[in-house]
Amino acid sequence: MAVCGPYSLQSICMNPATRVLPITFSVAMLLLIASSAHAARPLITDDARVVDAKSCQVESWVRRDHSHTEVWALPGCNFAGDVEFTLGGQGRSSEGSPRQLVVQAKALLKPLETNGWGAALSLGHVRHSGVDGDNGFRDYYVNVPLSKSFLDDKLVVHSNVGWLREGETSKNLATWGLAAETQVSSRIALIAEAFGQQSRESQYQLGVRFWVIPDRVQIDTTYGNSFGSAGSGNQARWFSIGLRLLSPAFLP
Repeated sequence: MAVCGPYSLQSICMNPATRVLPITFSVAMLLLIASSAHAARPLITDDARVVDAKSCQVESWVRRDHSHTEVWALPGCNFAGDVEFTLGGQGRSSEGSPRQLVVQAKALLKPLETNGWGAALSLGHVRHSGVDGDNGFRDYYVNVPLSKSFLDDKLVVHSNVGWLREGETSKNLATWGLAAETQVSSRIALIAEAFGQQSRESQYQLGVRFWVIPDRVQIDTTYGNSFGSAGSGNQARWFSIGLRLLSPAFLP
């Protein structure tokens, strides 16, 4: 999946960034002229897969809630075979808006096979830039994604258990996620997930992803909300639309 690792994603995958768009477009064009991976954006729950060896991907999305529009870009590459490195984040469109930088390494412990299971380990760091010139804060996380394939990959279930060191509060928090992706056709998949942090309100997300060009260009859209949002109207809900681009093997 995506980098959106332990749900600092309530913090890291949830503030606007138009400066990211030109970078995303440039990298996208490089990938298209320069694999086969499946679960990623828009899931926040990570999967036991990495991008193909000597290949790269760019996951980008726009997310809108009741008060903010965020734009993210997360390029990632696999230089060897079993470890995927990601460096990206969220920019800002106005003074006073925070920026976030994400660095993650994800190691494949057991490859996911059809009707089998797989495991991975992710280590990540999120830097939140300060607003109005302050120094901001840093989060650190560890996450263990497990995935299980059913019905010849028509249904794949992912579970996450992790730990987050939240820099803003200096708290250590347990994190979790549970997701399912269902293949409707060769190009269309439905996703559903729930995820959260210890002592925080849990959230869910529903969406669909579509391969515009199989194994190369994918788009998705989602709706998300908080499980405890019944009394808060539309304050917690969000919508997103994403673009994922994958390259063939080209790295030395």
